[in-house]
Amino acid sequence: MPRPRDLFIQGLVLGLVAWGLLLLLAEARSRMAAQGIPFSFAFLSQEAGFSLSEGLTYAPGEGLRPFYPSDTYLQALLAGFLNTLKVALVGILLATFLGLLVAAGRLSANPLARGLAAGYVESIRNTPLLLQLFVWYFAVLLKLPPWEQALSWAGIVLSQRGLVLPELGFGSGAWGLGLGAITWFLLRQRPLWAWGSLVLGLFLGWALWGPPFSFSAPEKGAFGTRGGLLLSPEFAALLFGLVVYTSAFIAEVFRGAILAVPKGQWEAAYALGLEGRDAFRLIVLPQAVRIAVPPLANQYLNLAKNTSLGVAVGYPDLFSVYSTVANQSGRSLEAILLVMAVYLTLSLGISAAVNTYNRRVALRWRL
Repeated sequence: MPRPRDLFIQGLVLGLVAWGLLLLLAEARSRMAAQGIPFSFAFLSQEAGFSLSEGLTYAPGEGLRPFYPSDTYLQALLAGFLNTLKVALVGILLATFLGLLVAAGRLSANPLARGLAAGYVESIRNTPLLLQLFVWYFAVLLKLPPWEQALSWAGIVLSQRGLVLPELGFGSGAWGLGLGAITWFLLRQRPLWAWGSLVLGLFLGWALWGPPFSFSAPEKGAFGTRGGLLLSPEFAALLFGLVVYTSAFIAEVFRGAILAVPKGQWEAAYALGLEGRDAFRLIVLPQAVRIAVPPLANQYLNLAKNTSLGVAVGYPDLFSVYSTVANQSGRSLEAILLVMAVYLTLSLGISAAVNTYNRRVALRWRL
């Protein structure tokens, strides 16, 4: 229980920080008023008048749709935020998976795998992220064949315009799969019944309504593709750069967490008859995850904030859209306050999700 004196000091410091921020904001507003520029967010409802290379936004009555120049500044900032969110979420998942693989390589008994993983970590961590983004964009993706000579294999089209993947969607039979998943959740304490209900729901849904998934392969034309899922070179360069860069740090987090698990846990697993791979997966890794979760949060936050470097490769993330909005509207202060609030909200959301998971997996001691 915090002491009253500690609470008083913390409240005093927080009050001083808030007072300083309010003073800075009041000074900025007074200087803007002296120049005849009112402090207002009304510009958000004005027409943007510019286009984005990619991105979705929300329109009342239409839902999510592509961004058009006739949309407002607010819709432009929303499109930039959704682009940032897309890169951040996908990047976190891929970087975690790749980091775990690299950590396993660093702890491998194979000298070649251990040396390659160590070289990967040291070379990536000691190279600026911005430089890596330039390498991915200018030296790799833009050196792919032009559209007329695009590489095509198994429904995948690769060229300087990006990567086009077959699009997977839900079919009419997804209702049966959904009902089976709900039944599985309700009967998860009895695995045989749970998995049987899932298979039965999938079979009945397919028989009554059709396939649960739809598969749409892209069709290559003279000027582009029809159908499929397009990953632009800008998105791919930013995603690859963030995943590779962050995975090197995550690998060291996982390596330290695995080494922190007492050796007695390995010995106990071997005594139970488990082999090395099963001992790692069932005994050591769950304990290492508990240790790794707090430092992983820092890496996830860094990845989310590093998405702002997408402006260097032309990706229309939130910071890139903010730059265009501020230049056209002349509302730099109001726009930067909005962007700061969005980044703060995104960071707090990631922290809350990681902390929630950390509380669920943390050991609870009874005295």
